[in-house]
Amino acid sequence: MGMILYAVVAITTIALACLVNNQPQPVTGQLHITKGYTRRQGLNTLSLLAIFTILFLLAALRLEVGNDYGTYVDTIHEIYVGGYVVTEPLFNAVVKVLCELSGGENYLLVFAVFAFVTIWIFLKALYEQTDDFPLAFFLFMTLGIYYRTFNTVRYYFVLAITLYSFRYIFRKEYGKFIMLIVLAAFFHKSVLVVIPIYLIANMTWKKWHVAVLMVGAACMVLFQDLIMKIALELYPSYKDTIYLETESGLGGNLMSIVRCVAVLVLALICYKDAWKEEKENRFYFKLNFLAILLYLCGSFLPLVGRICYYLMTSHILFIPAILGSIKNNRKKKIFTVLVIMAGVIYFLLFLKSANQPGVRVLPYKSWLFYEKEFLNAETIF
Repeated sequence: MGMILYAVVAITTIALACLVNNQPQPVTGQLHITKGYTRRQGLNTLSLLAIFTILFLLAALRLEVGNDYGTYVDTIHEIYVGGYVVTEPLFNAVVKVLCELSGGENYLLVFAVFAFVTIWIFLKALYEQTDDFPLAFFLFMTLGIYYRTFNTVRYYFVLAITLYSFRYIFRKEYGKFIMLIVLAAFFHKSVLVVIPIYLIANMTWKKWHVAVLMVGAACMVLFQDLIMKIALELYPSYKDTIYLETESGLGGNLMSIVRCVAVLVLALICYKDAWKEEKENRFYFKLNFLAILLYLCGSFLPLVGRICYYLMTSHILFIPAILGSIKNNRKKKIFTVLVIMAGVIYFLLFLKSANQPGVRVLPYKSWLFYEKEFLNAETIF
């Protein structure tokens, strides 16, 4: 039933996204522009509101959905009673405020608030940073990004912020970019890695830059023990946990590697049209290239996918930009169909693995169907 529910939500919201047109409207006369703009903006607003409502309700009403749901329930309890936690200070402060306002240890409210903000930032980033919102949203759903927000609420909250931060990179407003990422780090400190990575990706690369990056990637393989030791010092909470085994090796990251390679091939085929002269697309291309290097040479690291997701989430902006830049209409239609087919297949594979450790967004359960007395920290897992 959970798979059917997720499929219905995806189909419904994608259909609503097809009603959204965020492309600049043509100038054909002041009166026409005013009326057309109002009608278009009205339809866009209603469609986006419907999409947001569906996605928010599904996320906010969930119970025991997510691989670390129980861990977060325990963490919220410890924050409320003043116990020891490893989570970042601003997250702790937000949880404390929400619990005080609700008059108790209300983890359901915490999940709902973070779902609200995370989904809102993702939709805002997609609407404002792509000229093809329907396709970008299609990828947001079929690549499983939305459903993965049920896991690690802090991480996916800051992941949405990194997607939004691209605008400051492109405008060369590096101060605003760094300030935004530093603020996000008070919710999940891993986000700090994007500061050097995004700035490197925004540079004009020469051949020797690529050579240095590839040598650095090779060194990761040669000095695995040392790098693992450093990683565990930075993230001591991973010591002696399942995270050291989850998604380890190339096999555990195979779907993501195939996805990155497929995007690389698409970008190379459309090089002249799509990103030879487009700075934004070159930035996305470099992020995808760096993600491939990290996956191939750093898969021994615990949850290397979390670092790579900061890079490959740009696919939901990069792929529509590639397709939108293709000048040959026949070629554009062919590649659009292929992308849609690939997205559907990827979504079906995601649903097939959605109940496995490390994902665990299935089976879906809602607290609406449980007595109030059942909903306490001791009953979760």
